[in-house]
Amino acid sequence: MTVVFDSDTIAPHERMAAVAAALQEASVPSHVVLDGPDERVHATVDLWRFGEASIFRTRTSAVQLVRTPKQVRTSPAPMLAVAVQQDGEGRYDQGDVRRVVRPGDLHVMDLNAPYEFGWRGEGASTCLHVPLDRLGLPAELIGQAATRVQDSPHYRLVANHIVQLTADADALSADPAAALSGCASIELIRGLLLSAGGDDGNGSVVPTDILLSGIRAYVRRNLADPDLGAQQIAKAHNMSVRQLYKICANAGYSLEQWIISQRLEQVRDDLARPDQKHRTIAMIARRRGFRDPSHVARRFRAAYGRSPREWRRIALATDEP
Repeated sequence: MTVVFDSDTIAPHERMAAVAAALQEASVPSHVVLDGPDERVHATVDLWRFGEASIFRTRTSAVQLVRTPKQVRTSPAPMLAVAVQQDGEGRYDQGDVRRVVRPGDLHVMDLNAPYEFGWRGEGASTCLHVPLDRLGLPAELIGQAATRVQDSPHYRLVANHIVQLTADADALSADPAAALSGCASIELIRGLLLSAGGDDGNGSVVPTDILLSGIRAYVRRNLADPDLGAQQIAKAHNMSVRQLYKICANAGYSLEQWIISQRLEQVRDDLARPDQKHRTIAMIARRRGFRDPSHVARRFRAAYGRSPREWRRIALATDEP
């Protein structure tokens, strides 16, 4: 589904406020500085969803987005932004990174750190939002990668992917396999960040961080397998079960509980989908890797505060026109 904002549909005296609200809704709370007067301000915003990833494209008159430390504290972002400049010359300032981004240039923006970004005159940018929990990478590695993405051999691949995904976004986002395009995008961003943020010789990024990211990605790809467990995961990564548990413990989470939570999320999402109404809760649970669906209701209630049946009724009622 595409959500479009077009300032031409707004009365001139209301445009500055409307444009500012549209830009914040598409991304995260920030101060939006527009070069008035109102009648000179214009913007279009397009938004496409690809499962857990999304793309939004903005074309505006002169604009400056300023995200402050207070906004970061009060409105933390669950996603990372990877943007490609389409038109105009953008200026990006975050931490130790100060960069001019020209058409075709890619940059990584940590939405959980203060930044300034914008352009003078007419400009356009396409931004891919990917969920941080699906990337499964430490904040330190992401921060280092943001300063060095241009040196990665994946840089041009990812930039071209975002451009092409945007060019075909209407058809791709409407396709039944749209979520798979989102998964592929997340994996590409993970590869870019791991490549750019790897150990620079100072020992600042622990090698097991990269290994842990691979483990998490493997688990997500194999959640539907009811036999998925420590032995299978360890074998797939050429390590002992003991080593696997040690890596997970050092990262601060239980492998088994994390697998269950990921499966529960998929069950929850399926229960909210109208095209899954013909499947029973037990069928959905088995489809998502639960060997014994009788335990799902208890785990689901513990995780989300209501039974699967209650969640399905509420979600499908909300989805009705």
